[in-house]
Amino acid sequence: MNQAIKNLEPQSLWKNFADLNAVPRASKKEERVIQFMMDFGKKLGLPTTKDAVGNVIIKKPATKGLEDKPVLALQSHLDMVHQKNAATQFDFSTEGIKMLVDGDWVKADGTTLGADNGIGVAAIMALLESTDIPHPALEALFTIDEETGMTGAMGLQGGLLDAGYMLNLDTEDDRELTIGCAGGIDITGKGKYEQRKTPPDHKAYKIGIKGLTGGHSGMDIHLGRGNANKLMNRLLYTAVSEKIDLRIAEIDGGGLRNAIPRESFAVVIVPEKQDADLAAFVERMSTVFSEEYGSTDPNLRVVFEPNDEPLWVLKKDFQKKFLRTIYGIPSGIYRMSPDIKELVQTSNNLARVLVKDGAFTVMCLCRSSVDSEKMDLAQAIQAVLRMCNAKVKFSGNYPGWTPKPTSKIVQLMTDLYVERFKEQPDVNACHAGLECGILGTNYPDMEMISFGPNIRGAHSPDEKVQISSVQKFWGFLTETLQRI
Repeated sequence: MNQAIKNLEPQSLWKNFADLNAVPRASKKEERVIQFMMDFGKKLGLPTTKDAVGNVIIKKPATKGLEDKPVLALQSHLDMVHQKNAATQFDFSTEGIKMLVDGDWVKADGTTLGADNGIGVAAIMALLESTDIPHPALEALFTIDEETGMTGAMGLQGGLLDAGYMLNLDTEDDRELTIGCAGGIDITGKGKYEQRKTPPDHKAYKIGIKGLTGGHSGMDIHLGRGNANKLMNRLLYTAVSEKIDLRIAEIDGGGLRNAIPRESFAVVIVPEKQDADLAAFVERMSTVFSEEYGSTDPNLRVVFEPNDEPLWVLKKDFQKKFLRTIYGIPSGIYRMSPDIKELVQTSNNLARVLVKDGAFTVMCLCRSSVDSEKMDLAQAIQAVLRMCNAKVKFSGNYPGWTPKPTSKIVQLMTDLYVERFKEQPDVNACHAGLECGILGTNYPDMEMISFGPNIRGAHSPDEKVQISSVQKFWGFLTETLQRI
């Protein structure tokens, strides 16, 4: 299956992408891919080092005639988001990604593809092993753990790089030159609750919200897609509000902070005399959700099926507090930028809700290009979580990247884009968290820009990368190296 990928053009890039995708590389579990990259650099005979946190740096001298050009850094992250469809049998810890060609797109078979940021990594690998592409002295920086905390970028010490310019290859639209991004902060609420034994004369059911589109919690947050955690909470809260004596045994929704939740499941009980009422209510809410989200989430389904009777359910007063708490947590756009057209300034993703066995966990990722507003929203969410006596922790706080539209690298690449493609690029800032802002704290004089090929559905099993766009990106990248 993956051999067909290696035959695509440019073959040097796709070959390296296929080899990379054979290596499991979940965030915070990058030991194998770090070793893979260390072996790659050493096999080429290039100076290859690993820093204190696990970032890999490979340096390559300039080609003949470009020795006097400024040193250029190329940067991408090694980790990828591991997500799969519920019906897909796949072990990310042992299996390589199974890829296929579908017209002008490369996809994976029921899992995330890893084009984010594997295509960027593969492009840098192809440049490092090339013998016929002119370039200045290169410093290839492969960071770790970008997807779940950016700890690689945070841990990179000053003085390891000499470059005056950096190309970050982690943008997902080939018309864009990104020169700024949002910062982020992880919010985690945890707590305990009292349980009660399941009362007699009740029936148990499993309610599932499935088939949502999901996507990147930064790049896709403005698209209005459904959040499975919010929809499940709405269903449960409304059922109780309409006098259905529903009791919750457990809730399990969402997963990674940087992915809009696609699925949520709840095990509930209801008195036998309200059995039909609950079934009719769930069917009605399914229709409501389908009408509201028919455009953004056409495959949304609400599943309602009998379940084994649980031993324990939530105490009624805590159940009421918890449902109110989740209802009060904002998810989606909080504020649009008043200065940059169509840019989401601040948002929150209610990423994970887990209630089981007397303990609960709620996880959010709050993003903003304005640090003070990010912290204001984080504190508001903290206040809501404390309504159900959660202990709230902030972690993974990272800064945004302030745009510098007049910098030399931005001007050079804008002019080159117009020359090659006869149109103006979209020079912008994005709502995703890019590593440039963090890297800039220890390298404040380094000019940076981010670009890449068309990638759609990142952080979901629908992820795909466009073959013709990769070719466009590759030509633009290699000519930039000669012009810089």
